[in-house]
Amino acid sequence: VQLQASGGGLVQAGKSLTLTCAASGSISNINGMSWCRQAPGRQRELVASITVRGVANYADSMKGRFTISGDSARRVVWLQMDSLVPEDTAVYYCKAVTLLQTYWGQGTLVTVSS
Repeated sequence: VQLQASGGGLVQAGKSLTLTCAASGSISNINGMSWCRQAPGRQRELVASITVRGVANYADSMKGRFTISGDSARRVVWLQMDSLVPEDTAVYYCKAVTLLQTYWGQGTLVTVSS
């Protein structure tokens, strides 16, 4: 499984941004996908996850501003981020899980300017 994340960039505080993660390879084995992020000097943290059945979960601090959605057939997930704040600046990573393995994408940088 390979994951390609895209959509990061520089955005002003208060604006929105949507990230995309597309899986390729043996995608039928994927049970769920998620977004995590890692800010400078901090540990990687979960942002949101979604199962192939479309059940979404969010980290408590992300609820209300971030929305995860997905196309289960194509194993593509999106992360819509609204009302961005400088503290959202981080590298955002896509993750996919199967029964036996976890796969990570290369990350996409989101920078929120004040």
